[in-house]
Amino acid sequence: MTVKVLVVDDVSMFVELQKDFLQASAATIFTARDGAEALRVAKRERPDLIFMDLHMPVMNGAESCAAIKSDPMLRGTRVVLITSEGKDKDKAVCMAAGCDGFLTKPLDKEIFMEMARQLLPAVDRRGKRLNCRMKANFRIFGLTLSGHILDISDNGAYLATSHELEKNVLLEMVFPLPDPDGAIIQTKGRVAWLNTSKNRHKHSQQEGVGIEFTDLSPECARALARYIKRQTI
Repeated sequence: MTVKVLVVDDVSMFVELQKDFLQASAATIFTARDGAEALRVAKRERPDLIFMDLHMPVMNGAESCAAIKSDPMLRGTRVVLITSEGKDKDKAVCMAAGCDGFLTKPLDKEIFMEMARQLLPAVDRRGKRLNCRMKANFRIFGLTLSGHILDISDNGAYLATSHELEKNVLLEMVFPLPDPDGAIIQTKGRVAWLNTSKNRHKHSQQEGVGIEFTDLSPECARALARYIKRQTI
């Protein structure tokens, strides 16, 4: 899944720095130079995540964030506000605006990307994704259901299923790797993103959900890594 990230800062250096942080991610990046432009871009592009500086001309980050959170079409957009000094007063202003996260400059890549992954797991696909078709069973709310894995990586999978699931729901999955691997993979997972009839984002793909593996044993992780490596050589 391609996700959209909007980077907002009136200083070009910080825009380019954040774009550099995100360059290896699975994100389409948009930019804006003040809060008013950010609001226009957000209405046009519907980004999944926004990183926005607090102190900017025309409309500051807090004002723009508050406008985004009050818009019925945008209120689900995750917004991280960034300040230069991290003063308690600035943090209070950011939180009052309804932001989902808060960072201070100078920006650290690891902290920045951890915030991005926390709010939008699909932003950073650290493993190579392999197209496949494997039957999988998953257990949720005491029910055992089935679907098909259509792509997989070391840390997640796309599960095609007609069952309506909610984002962030936890489940248990089990699926066999094709021969000659033959290993049975068991893992716990979290629904990271939706592509269901009610929340369709990728029409070229069957209805389903993106799963982030949350408890993959070392043995299963090694078997999965071997399978992916063998299929991509």
